[in-house]
Amino acid sequence: MTNQVNKVLVLGATGGTGTVIIAELLKRGIETVAFGRSLPKLKQLAARLGNPAGLSLKAGDVFSADDVFAAGQGADVIVHSASVPYNEMTTRLLPMGEAVMEAADRLAAKVVAVDGIYPYGRRKDEQPISEDFPKNPHTKKGKIKLEFERMFFSPRWNRSKGMIVRLPDYYGPTANDASYLGTTFEAIAAGKLAMFIGNMTVPREYVYLPDAAVMIVELALREEAYGQNWNIPGAGTISGKDIVRLARAASGKSGPVLPVGAFGLSLLGLFIPVMKEIVEMLYLTKEPLRLSGRKYERFAGPIPATSFEDGIRETISAIQSRQAKMPERRL
Repeated sequence: MTNQVNKVLVLGATGGTGTVIIAELLKRGIETVAFGRSLPKLKQLAARLGNPAGLSLKAGDVFSADDVFAAGQGADVIVHSASVPYNEMTTRLLPMGEAVMEAADRLAAKVVAVDGIYPYGRRKDEQPISEDFPKNPHTKKGKIKLEFERMFFSPRWNRSKGMIVRLPDYYGPTANDASYLGTTFEAIAAGKLAMFIGNMTVPREYVYLPDAAVMIVELALREEAYGQNWNIPGAGTISGKDIVRLARAASGKSGPVLPVGAFGLSLLGLFIPVMKEIVEMLYLTKEPLRLSGRKYERFAGPIPATSFEDGIRETISAIQSRQAKMPERRL
């Protein structure tokens, strides 16, 4: 049974995940506060959503507990979907989480933290994995993510309850450069040379962001869901080759796609630091983890599962619509 939630604060509102969560909250008639660093970007978000009456905007620093506290006045739930770049994760993830939890504790608000699968480490024979799968991270990012989980569920936050929702790789109309497929789809939609990070033949799990938003909001509205980890699974698995095939068909263009592995990412890292930091996560493109949705199904019902054909078509269509509105660049 859903709990009465009247107001939700969404951190990282202009990111791909934050945007779809806001749209889902508004669809359900829940007053929503969009929080981000840039007021102009927040206003652009509101315009894309049609400037709905139930949406308010708050600009601030997610690393400041005072800023989050001020923005969260009257909020029953805080959705923490803000993120930090790969190359800043080991130094900035925990301070950001501490600030959010300090604010939530002062507000006596519940918190939904959106996270990924890195803390699990390498897969074992068990597939798909449940929320009880042992966490044995072997990478820097996996270890800091596990530290985040321990901090998040610490008993010192005695006025706040939290849950962590874990997503595999994702895609969708709102996904941006922070996602593995974001830049790939942008280039394919424009008919330009595209990069695909990692192995293109091994099928991997991806979740369509609007589907993920439905599941995240459904859990956020249920009191009994807090104090736990929850898997947010995708519609199945798909190889990079099939992703490219579907994206090309949706775009009507057939630009080249270049798979990029450890060597290529290291070279790119000389100019774009975040690329070098992705190298240690490439094991997931060869030994992918799949998430079990059985716990969610037992608790909340059927898992929304948009097909890859439909999801990729919607994603490419949205990207091309944005590209058509962008002014031409002149040399």
